[in-house]
Amino acid sequence: MKKLFFGILLMLGVSMMAFAKPNIVILATGGTIAGEAKSDLATTGYKAGSLGIEVLINAVPELKNIANISGEQVANIDSSNMTDQVWLTLANKVNSLLSSSNVDGIVITHGTDTMEETAYFLNLVVKSNKPVVLTGAMRPATAISADGPKNLYNAVSLAGDKNAKNKGVMVAINDKIYSAREVSKTHTLNVETFKAPNSGEIGYIVDGKVFFNSLSIKAHTKDSPFNVRGLKELPKVDIVYTYSNDGSKAAVEAFLNAGAKGLVVAGSGAGSIHENQKNYLIELLSQKKLVVAKSSRVGSGLVPLSEEEIQQGFISANNLNPQKARVLLMLALTKTSNPKEIQKYFNLY
Repeated sequence: MKKLFFGILLMLGVSMMAFAKPNIVILATGGTIAGEAKSDLATTGYKAGSLGIEVLINAVPELKNIANISGEQVANIDSSNMTDQVWLTLANKVNSLLSSSNVDGIVITHGTDTMEETAYFLNLVVKSNKPVVLTGAMRPATAISADGPKNLYNAVSLAGDKNAKNKGVMVAINDKIYSAREVSKTHTLNVETFKAPNSGEIGYIVDGKVFFNSLSIKAHTKDSPFNVRGLKELPKVDIVYTYSNDGSKAAVEAFLNAGAKGLVVAGSGAGSIHENQKNYLIELLSQKKLVVAKSSRVGSGLVPLSEEEIQQGFISANNLNPQKARVLLMLALTKTSNPKEIQKYFNLY
């Protein structure tokens, strides 16, 4: 009789575990998803980051059916105003939360303007295999066609899915799932703005059900050597554009004088740099005054280097766009300023 009693208890325990809801923490940073406009019809001219985390959670009561939710306001800004300080705070907060056995996943609400940069930064510095999912909206919360509530529901569904572990940081938006490394914003206003030009999405979400199609093979999170714990600031890295009749030598000089340790060039085509700018960069590289990574303004595709460029000290950003190349170069400079070593990071991550 005693064995039967304990057997029933064991089965009940297993059954309860099977139906236990995941514990998901939502970290809010502002953005359009928390934006307000004067008119319900307005999808432009709104104030981003005006609503708090509790308002976002209460707007989607269905969340309580799929997860145990808690929320915290980390920042409440337009993501075009994102700073390194918010990044560092967010990264340390995520790592601290995920170290707890009581947290199964993290959702971060974020403005879409710089979401891809924050996502890629976290993809390199989060030290957990638990899901971290960023989401946002292209239309403010007050719009009659607001996309934020469904995106938030999908993001929580993804963060709580048992198959979402070990996938790196992800972006869940417009019913699709993207790898943080690959995703980019490609349209100024359309809800279909996010794409992964080099690889496509890794999955999709239908009514809260998660389906994965593929995986990013680039190393991330626990397999990345970068750690921001204890860091008060990140090395200064800037981006300079190349164009016809390029006169950006003055811009490079200004960045250098302002303390830049690295520079990403948004080159034309496959990373080409106008000779006016390139000759000056070669001079700076020979003097070891800064580190230079070649990316492309095109938006997709690999940036190759000639043997001469390798000898000159240029780094290929691989297929990272300029804004993401900047993120990786900043973190690489916390480890080394050797171009050959930094090139290895760009090849791996």
